[in-house]
Amino acid sequence: MSRAWTVWGVALMAYLLAIFHRSSLAVAGLAAADRFHISAAQLATFTTLQLLVYAGMQIPVGLLVDRFGPRTVILTGAIVLTLAQSGFALADSYGAALLARFFVGMGDAMTWICLLRLVASWFRGRRIPFVTALSGTLGQLGAIAAAAPMTWALGHLGWTDAYLVAAGVSVVVTVAVAVVVHDTPDDRVVRGPRLTFSAIRESLGASWQHPGTRLGFWMHFVTQFSATAMTLLWGFPFLVRGEHLSAGRASLLLSLVVVAVMYSGPTIGWLIGRHPWHRSTAVLAIVWAMVITWTAVLAWPGSAPFWLLVVLTQVIGIGGPASMIGFDLARTSNPAERLASANGIINQAGFSASLVLVVAIGLILDWRTPGASTSYDASDFRWAMCAQYPLWALGLLQVWRYRLRTRAVVNRAELTASARAEG
Repeated sequence: MSRAWTVWGVALMAYLLAIFHRSSLAVAGLAAADRFHISAAQLATFTTLQLLVYAGMQIPVGLLVDRFGPRTVILTGAIVLTLAQSGFALADSYGAALLARFFVGMGDAMTWICLLRLVASWFRGRRIPFVTALSGTLGQLGAIAAAAPMTWALGHLGWTDAYLVAAGVSVVVTVAVAVVVHDTPDDRVVRGPRLTFSAIRESLGASWQHPGTRLGFWMHFVTQFSATAMTLLWGFPFLVRGEHLSAGRASLLLSLVVVAVMYSGPTIGWLIGRHPWHRSTAVLAIVWAMVITWTAVLAWPGSAPFWLLVVLTQVIGIGGPASMIGFDLARTSNPAERLASANGIINQAGFSASLVLVVAIGLILDWRTPGASTSYDASDFRWAMCAQYPLWALGLLQVWRYRLRTRAVVNRAELTASARAEG
């Protein structure tokens, strides 16, 4: 078992670095606007492109993992991330920076599904949802490293050196993955059947037809986008320009989002392992808490009090681990040979929603303040953050629909007994 934890730990480090690279623009949004002389919509394009590539790669990556094994794919992703972040450090034009973020999204997309497959191969029974949640939780340390430390690095080292140092750390992790990670306890590398069009169509079709996969898709869709949009791009400008906080306090609040992820993740993983029948109930409760808290912040006369913003960070932070519940639906709804493909279907949901939200916020801000200006006020951000409500409405409706359909085909007693027996 110690070997399993070692393999998991190294793969987790690769995921942590992927989160770091993904989130490294969160506190650099205003600096990027100045460096490349761009508007809010153009600034949003960095994250939009990154998320678009990430979401679009999920199903192909899932198929590649089923074919070539997680070790090969996660190693490729680590190399791509290192080169892409180096390119972003050296970029001196908007076009070059966009190309670098394209490859950041590609490398990032090759990490999480591989980690999920390794967890399923190296652990058993009730430990799987717990270790999955723990993986998502500890991986968020990368977002912490992209908040206050990147703020410091950008201020003291400058754009190029800050991002080159970030890229250099990935080299060490890439070597560790190559040396330590094995696909299974028995094999260093596992290869699946060849990818043919008919095999791909059959695998994806069978996964999507199960209502449990669709329920997992909409769970991931509705829980993740609020925290993702805040931590990847719009949280820092919203808190500084919309809520009139200092850069230090804004960075602290973004770090608190990650703290919420870290303490809630293992708890959620433990609960769904013991009570798999109530997974959708947990998601519905968490999303309604987000809706209510955001409404309180946006409706508050003037700037929201600091304590309420702290509550907001905790509520949206819990949404990250809640999105992991969708992957547990994939695990209990699909056989092992198509698990990575099913996870790829689900993993694109939350990032697609985040992509829509990031673009919508940028467009609304530019509508409220035309031109390349970044002098948005609180009213502009209130309008922009309301773009979340249609996404919540759609997601809640679909979770409720597929919750009923999944329960119609899944036996509660068998599901609970299986979870207890495996634990």
